[in-house]
Amino acid sequence: MTAPVARPRIAPLWSATESPDPERVARLVETLRLPPLVSRLLVSRGYGEVEDARAYLRPRLEQLHDPRLFLGMDAAVARIRLAIGQGETILVHGDYDVDGICSSTIMVKIITHLGGKAVAFLPHRMTDGYDLSDAGVDAAVRLGAKLVLTCDCGTSAHAAIERLSSLGIDTIVSDHHLPSRPVPACVAVLNPRQPGCEYPDKDLCAAGVAYKLSLALMRDMGGNENVVLRHLDLVALATVADVAPLRGENRTLVRYGLRMMNETAHPGLRALIDAAGLATTPLTAGRIGFVLAPRLNAAGRVGHAMRGVDLLMSSNPSECNQIARELEELNKARQEIDRATLAQARSMADKLDLDQVYGVVLAADGWHPGVIGIVASRLVEDLARPVMMVALEKGMGKGSGRSTSRFDLHSGLTACADLLVRYGGHKAAAGITVAADQVDAFSERFNAVARERLTPADLVPQLRVDLELAIGDVTEDLEALLRHFEPYGIGNPAPTLAVRGARLASAPRVVGQGGLKLRLASGSGALEALGWGMSDRASEFAEGDEVDIAFKIERETYKGETRIVARLSDIRG
Repeated sequence: MTAPVARPRIAPLWSATESPDPERVARLVETLRLPPLVSRLLVSRGYGEVEDARAYLRPRLEQLHDPRLFLGMDAAVARIRLAIGQGETILVHGDYDVDGICSSTIMVKIITHLGGKAVAFLPHRMTDGYDLSDAGVDAAVRLGAKLVLTCDCGTSAHAAIERLSSLGIDTIVSDHHLPSRPVPACVAVLNPRQPGCEYPDKDLCAAGVAYKLSLALMRDMGGNENVVLRHLDLVALATVADVAPLRGENRTLVRYGLRMMNETAHPGLRALIDAAGLATTPLTAGRIGFVLAPRLNAAGRVGHAMRGVDLLMSSNPSECNQIARELEELNKARQEIDRATLAQARSMADKLDLDQVYGVVLAADGWHPGVIGIVASRLVEDLARPVMMVALEKGMGKGSGRSTSRFDLHSGLTACADLLVRYGGHKAAAGITVAADQVDAFSERFNAVARERLTPADLVPQLRVDLELAIGDVTEDLEALLRHFEPYGIGNPAPTLAVRGARLASAPRVVGQGGLKLRLASGSGALEALGWGMSDRASEFAEGDEVDIAFKIERETYKGETRIVARLSDIRG
């Protein structure tokens, strides 16, 4: 069998931000005593007013919105308080990803602290399916629960909630997914994205909603709010893992949560950090997203997500270390499945005519539903198009999709709703259930929708350059100031800097596993640059060439020595 021909590299289109208002830049320089480069970046990101810039650079928990602004919050608090007072069992029903694990853990811990009886239930991905379903209803009946509180699910669970109601069991939904139809009738729906909810920040993940509910409940019952604050490390973990935009409240919650995580009081989280090899490393949003979160996610992807709850609920260090080791092994298994699935999916994608295919749907028997979302993310990076991956089994398909910033995935799926059994998610990520005999029709429709809403220019990777500067401007002082812009992620990316016309002081070197190392020089100084996964470009350049580089500035510590490194995003001759 002939191996597929590697698809040519798609060079990203560099786009510069608009020149910031010089008067605003000057005002920030004068009032906040900031360098012009940093002030320019603040203005270009929308923080041109002094108070806005000050709040961005030093966010405070006191600036967060009142939880009671949530539609349904008063009713939810009153019903949970009644359940606690009457000794009712509350089933806390989560989803099987990190957000569901963390939000469920937070609610069980807070309700238990307040004297209530709360039991966590998370469905098994392979046997129970997604969302609140018959499996959750049956669990509530077995436990004799009088109240079900969902976390990270429930907004679309109309049938299950109707069944619970018929059995005399109340339901409170806490979720953040976009409703695909009117929300279900129940005690309360806490979802900032639902119609009629005036809560100002719509970007909270489920753990953020759980944090708000916990604060409102604690205040209503006269408890100590510090008990809730001590769970900000779990809120931060979930927010980063769920790729929620790191702006507004999310950025504040993650910033405080990361500080707390470095000294976490949760033995389970400490065990997870240790097992991941991060015990002596400062925790950043990047390390959470790429190192820590996948280990907890592995429980729900290739095992049972309840092990993640067991880990975070346990106060026994020995038990925590054992579970953390289990998750480490599950994550290794998940990585192997990832690699095999990605190779097969890339082979399938190589056969597509990308001049005609703007929205990609790939389906196969034998794919593990727990990894296809990760693979879809990789394919979006490869193809610069929205991608849906569908795992087929016994006449049905479970799908997971990811998208680019230029295509609203949830809206695109809404245009295909008549071909789907169910769907849910948001702009960047979504899941579907589809009959196997409808996959071809869905693929055709999804592509047609993408072709209607995207232009050829939208399919070219975009590289936004925040600031152009000289090599001599790339200093430790600049890196230290830019740390105040953290945490970085969707909605608040690390600044991309550019240097133009720098000279290669030596020939490019290939280092490590696919890395490209450059030494650059100009009249203003010298700089070392490193690009992972860029080794195949070494032959494009030679000593003495003048190049433009786009990069992110990083501080690197090796054998006790600290230095500033330019982490390459792109290089052009």
